[in-house]
Amino acid sequence: MDRLRAMEFFLSVSQTKNFSETARLFGVSATAVSRLITDFEDALKVKLLLRSTRQIVLTESGDEYARQLEGILWNINAAHANITAIRQAPKGHLRVHARMMFGLGVLPPLVARFRRLYRDIHIELILSETPSDLRRDQIDIDFRISPPVEAGVKRRILFRSERFLVASPAYLEGRQPPLQPTDLAEHDCLAYLLPGGEHLWHFGRGTHMEDFAFQPRHASNNGMALLEMARLGEGIALLDDYTVHADLERGSLVRLMADHRVTNTTYEEGMYATILDTPMVPTKLRLFLDFVVEHVSGESNRFNPLPVEAALASDQTGA
Repeated sequence: MDRLRAMEFFLSVSQTKNFSETARLFGVSATAVSRLITDFEDALKVKLLLRSTRQIVLTESGDEYARQLEGILWNINAAHANITAIRQAPKGHLRVHARMMFGLGVLPPLVARFRRLYRDIHIELILSETPSDLRRDQIDIDFRISPPVEAGVKRRILFRSERFLVASPAYLEGRQPPLQPTDLAEHDCLAYLLPGGEHLWHFGRGTHMEDFAFQPRHASNNGMALLEMARLGEGIALLDDYTVHADLERGSLVRLMADHRVTNTTYEEGMYATILDTPMVPTKLRLFLDFVVEHVSGESNRFNPLPVEAALASDQTGA
């Protein structure tokens, strides 16, 4: 019995709940799939599937085994791909996931420069406001603002970050800037939508900690939207330092209450490159991760990773 093929068949059936669909995916007959899984169950002396004319249901043992197999087979396939890649020039698709602000404000010029260096590596950039499931979503690298907590992944911190309260000069015109958290009650605040529906900013000054709860003038689950509303003078927003650095430099936004630490989650955030914990890191992934770290990691680089204009000019001149 081909044990590896039996594992592949079983995992596929556990996901599709259909012998015929698995047979189509592997180019064999449904009978061959069913027979091999039955032989596999006999060898294990464990029932993995409950079959009927209407449906296929995983047993408790089958459900647990499928969860374990998903990681095992992924590692086997990755090992084969890595060995092959060693003898070839770096190439292939790289699926990158990031939060919206980092993905829009930092990654595009880096992707443009990286493509110039490695034209056979094609990057798919997927942006959302929630961390991805690396294995299930088939993501190679996820840039997160919080350290990963799930098992089976490893992280590389790019930088620590702070959050700043900012507003436009137009908004502040004729208003007294807030000096302490209670002053914010007299202002329009822009909130990032978090689970639970409560809008709360946490302040720290020395050893003193204080929370400010508020009803926002506007709220959004997208940091870029909050940034733009702050620029338009709609109120005070809480945003990451690397997000607002350019606006602060050119004066389109002003930082408020700089003597306070402030966050809407925790103070232990930054940017973490998160990948699956595998014996070998694919060449294409290692090259891209090292490239991003080179341009972003550290206290100064994160504010000026690579201007879009420089990336495009370099690409056009062949530099």
